[in-house]
Amino acid sequence: QVQLVESGGGLVQAGGSLRLSCTASGRTFSSYAMGWFRQAPGKERGLVTAISWSGGSTYYADSVKGRFTISRDNAKNTVYLQMNSLKPEDTAVYYCNAGLTNHGSFWTEGDYWGQGTQVIVSS
Repeated sequence: QVQLVESGGGLVQAGGSLRLSCTASGRTFSSYAMGWFRQAPGKERGLVTAISWSGGSTYYADSVKGRFTISRDNAKNTVYLQMNSLKPEDTAVYYCNAGLTNHGSFWTEGDYWGQGTQVIVSS
């Protein structure tokens, strides 16, 4: 069992930056691929970015490429999402996810979810 706790959300103006953190309990964190999903009001939850257990493979949705960066520190059981050049359309609840599977051309969600953290980008 893995428990995930996100932090770092908030209100920011367009063009600003935020860094989200997700800290996992348990000693198996380093074996899990990790990812961030987001869900905007009235929309389905979708994958934003993912990172393999080693950090050697990453995925970014087209909408965030060049602006968002995912990273992880296995010694701290933590995955980060650095979000720069934020846009109003980035407004959503962001969820940390553990245990994703990399299928090559796409990733699927894992079994473990955080509670979500709200990001609001004002124009």
